[in-house]
Amino acid sequence: MTPHLHPNVLRLLELPDAERQRAILAEKWIPYTRAQQALAKMEALLQHPTSHRMPNLLLVEDTNNGKTAILRRFCHAHQPQPLEDDGRLQWPVLYVQAPPEPDEKRFYNIVLDRVNAPHRINDHVGKKQLQVIHVLRQLGVKLLVIDEIQHILAGNQGKQRQFLNVIKYLSNELMVPLVCAGIRTAFSAVQSDEQLANRFEPVPLPKWVIGDDYLRLLLSFERLLPLREPSNLADESIALKLLSMSEGTIGEISKILKLAAVLAIDSKKERITAAVLNKVDYTTPSDRMKFHKLI
Repeated sequence: MTPHLHPNVLRLLELPDAERQRAILAEKWIPYTRAQQALAKMEALLQHPTSHRMPNLLLVEDTNNGKTAILRRFCHAHQPQPLEDDGRLQWPVLYVQAPPEPDEKRFYNIVLDRVNAPHRINDHVGKKQLQVIHVLRQLGVKLLVIDEIQHILAGNQGKQRQFLNVIKYLSNELMVPLVCAGIRTAFSAVQSDEQLANRFEPVPLPKWVIGDDYLRLLLSFERLLPLREPSNLADESIALKLLSMSEGTIGEISKILKLAAVLAIDSKKERITAAVLNKVDYTTPSDRMKFHKLI
């Protein structure tokens, strides 16, 4: 009996070790409380009645703490669908990344490329703006997701204000809500515009701490790792060790557990222990930062 595993994972135990290890390294969705709450808020925005002052959401995380996985999950649930009458795509949720610096024309090019709309890269910015509005209306876009919004801080204050005015104008003109997402500096980016700040509800994704939510997260991970023996990841000693190694972010927790599970198969232990974690080839985020400062 293997009650520590999710029923869908049991079949993986029949695979050769190398295939089990590939399955371990694959991306996994863990439906933890904060993620479910963020998804519910985005779903409510998508269903919000059209108005001239649409509400918006600002998803703010510590680096590598689940933002991207949440956005991917939401966008996957609302993929473009062909219309029955003529086969044209209806695109309810449009996801784009903010350009590396606050450049209006570059942003419009990113949007048009994302929806495969033909365009001339060097067209005047006013023409680009009109084309973006026309195309997004045709596609029936109901919600616009802009990831890595902290990139706008790479420009001077004038460029920042201009870019914020651009996304505010798109939201007003199309009457669609915005979901902006980024690391903590993203909050500063949006707060610099008083009108935008009043329309954005911040949804923080703080670092994990010891508590029931964190222990449930570890149990969820354990159920998805095809190891023959229970690792008891929620035991205090293992939970604290993982929290220390990962420095409290879900991306690092996931990375450590995947590496440890692969090692557990190689070593024939079939479970993650403190000894296995000690042997994992892993560098903490803080040590990585120290290394980058030295080079």
